[in-house]
Amino acid sequence: MLQILVAGVSSGVGKTTITLGLIAALRRRGLRVQPFKAGPDYIDPTYHTLAAGQPCRNIDTWMVPPNRALEFYARAAQTVDVAVIEGVMGVFDGFSYTDEEGSTAQIAKLLNAPVLLVLDVGKMARSAGALALGYTHFDLDLKIAGFILNRCGSESHYRGAKLAVEQATALPVVGWLPKNADLHIPERHLGLVPTDERGELTSFITHAAELVEQYFDLEQILAIARAEGGRSSPSPYPGQVEIQNHSVEPVKIPEQTESQISNLKSQIIIAVARDAAFSFYYEDNLHLLREAGAEVVFFSPQQDSDLPTGTTGLYFGGGFPEIYARQLAANQPLLTALRRAHAAGIPIYAECGGFMYLTEAIIDLEDQLHPMVGLVPGITRMQPRLVSLGYRLVESPTGNFLLPQGITTRGHEFHWSTWETASNVERSTLNVQRLVFSPAWYIRFREGDGEGRFNGYANNNLIASYVHLHFAHNLQLAHNFVQACRQWLEAR
Repeated sequence: MLQILVAGVSSGVGKTTITLGLIAALRRRGLRVQPFKAGPDYIDPTYHTLAAGQPCRNIDTWMVPPNRALEFYARAAQTVDVAVIEGVMGVFDGFSYTDEEGSTAQIAKLLNAPVLLVLDVGKMARSAGALALGYTHFDLDLKIAGFILNRCGSESHYRGAKLAVEQATALPVVGWLPKNADLHIPERHLGLVPTDERGELTSFITHAAELVEQYFDLEQILAIARAEGGRSSPSPYPGQVEIQNHSVEPVKIPEQTESQISNLKSQIIIAVARDAAFSFYYEDNLHLLREAGAEVVFFSPQQDSDLPTGTTGLYFGGGFPEIYARQLAANQPLLTALRRAHAAGIPIYAECGGFMYLTEAIIDLEDQLHPMVGLVPGITRMQPRLVSLGYRLVESPTGNFLLPQGITTRGHEFHWSTWETASNVERSTLNVQRLVFSPAWYIRFREGDGEGRFNGYANNNLIASYVHLHFAHNLQLAHNFVQACRQWLEAR
């Protein structure tokens, strides 16, 4: 298997459109492509999934232990010809200002993948060489193998910038795109507009592939992947995997016999909300639920009038419920079904947009109130600016069906709304014993932080908060979710 990583000098330089164009162009050559996205991103992977024809996987070395992230990478890519990874933010940006943890650079080095660095040269000439030189010398262990020049004003501008970069770094420029390439992906408050909302995108992806075929040297890119150590030969999962010089132990799911797993899959059905309003899920989370013994069945909170037959658990991911609040509020039969499921004790887990949906109402940016499920007290109100963004260390202050008390896991927050309840008090004085309900999580920004804050709502069979968890950080999470569903089923 070959591998190539597309990184950028910063956010906004065009990594996503270039990556999806490269994926589509390689696929048009008959290659089987497995896409990956570095970091805690849900929207960019939807574009890569369409371009590749198979689900894009996240690779995150802060939320997931690096060796385990490598294992998930290896087993996802074992049957393809080439893995194409899109980086996150700037190539050296990660959890910290002082080290590489969670950065694209760390991932590239762990994979020993050659990096194609995207430069936005729209407002520079010879300075492109200085910029490229600085990035190649910042970390000499990072294998920058070539450059892509985006938003060139003309072919003459491209040739001049290419000369400056190649003279400064002695590394090739393998492709470019003109400023008028017409590959703009619309954005809003959480980033790019998800593919679910954009309708048919075949022509857009075809156009991206054609531009890459026209302006990129695909043979040179494939040659770099072969010659620069971009080849990974993992042995078949679940045996031990070798990725270059890294020996990676297989993922160890809590042991169950084949008969137990077969029996569980015939009974444990976790209904996952998935439509244009709820689309933020890590594929690995869903995979781990299946490996733990569950059947994952999707349903639409906008369109479906009832839950899937035999539902034993509910999972609400993030998304844009505020955009579809009117449709969600109008689906009264499903709201009733959800209240009935909660009253029956079915385990329910909700993150961010799912948390908003389970509150009493959402107030959108036009100040319109839309009644929601009402399982979580209070309302969520959209704000005109970002409220919270970043990685989080997560604990349960009292223990819940996902995470026992005293155990730490990892996740992230990214939301533009606030949760308002009648019992809100200053977070600095919040005390679990004084609350009328238990918070879902106690979160901190980093190890050693003396103080954190509470987040979300937990009440027996319900866990709901703004935090997105990656189940691969602690493999017991998926197992505990399935076990809670099994216990509910057996207690009926």
